[in-house]
Amino acid sequence: MIQRLRLLRLFALSATMFLWGAGSPSASAQMIVAHRGASDAAPENTLAAFQLAWKLGADAIEGDFYLTTDQQIVTIHDSNTKKTAGVDLRVASCTLQQLRQLDVGSWKSPRFRGQRIPTIEEVLAVVPQGKKILIEIKCGPEIVPKLKDALANSSLSPAQTIVIAFQESVVSAVKQQIPNVKVYWLTSYKEDKKTHVWSPQLAEVLAALKRTGADGLDTQANQEIVDAKFIRAVRDAGYEVHTWTIDDPKVAQHFQRLGVDSITTNRPRLIRNQLEAPAR
Repeated sequence: MIQRLRLLRLFALSATMFLWGAGSPSASAQMIVAHRGASDAAPENTLAAFQLAWKLGADAIEGDFYLTTDQQIVTIHDSNTKKTAGVDLRVASCTLQQLRQLDVGSWKSPRFRGQRIPTIEEVLAVVPQGKKILIEIKCGPEIVPKLKDALANSSLSPAQTIVIAFQESVVSAVKQQIPNVKVYWLTSYKEDKKTHVWSPQLAEVLAALKRTGADGLDTQANQEIVDAKFIRAVRDAGYEVHTWTIDDPKVAQHFQRLGVDSITTNRPRLIRNQLEAPAR
């Protein structure tokens, strides 16, 4: 009898330790996503930034995509080229050939001179086996048929490609036209200066996820609204929870403890190192 009690106690202790360990997040539990590539060190949304992200240990890259006037998908964050090229051209009004004449690397550093605006095909081609890409659609759903073709013609598996978008119409269109890839709805938050209420509220977020058919939420890492209760509610509704854009190691560790699925950052090596560091 005594021996049996000892065995039961040992089993209970082992189970407790297992559960504690399972609930202790590690860096491997969070996918590290390089925001616009390793954009702290290299010019954003260029092949140089994406290739550097892999060298710095990112699990995935995130890039921004628009459709040109000649129906080509290009990689750039803003709707115009002024920030990265110093020339104010509207992307949607330009041909691919016009955009490819621009230098989008020199603004960051002379050593990146000659970097060009990549096509989506070029970006997909530098995603290694076992890594992922988050494709942020910056324009409307008119891009989706071309995106479907680009993904079908790439060497990547559906599991390696994720689409993200703020526009609900884009999320819905991707779910309808490319059902074999995951889609996350993006949201940020705005505080009412009079009432100090943040929007969208949790109920509105859940409604948007349901309305669009999204697979998950890719949320601004706003600690005023995105807390343990918020994340638990989104998960209980059946959705993944991802966060952006976190460059502060302490903030990254906070969301690591909350158990988010991914952390998007401009500094993938720093954030990974900090999350993998032993707790003190």
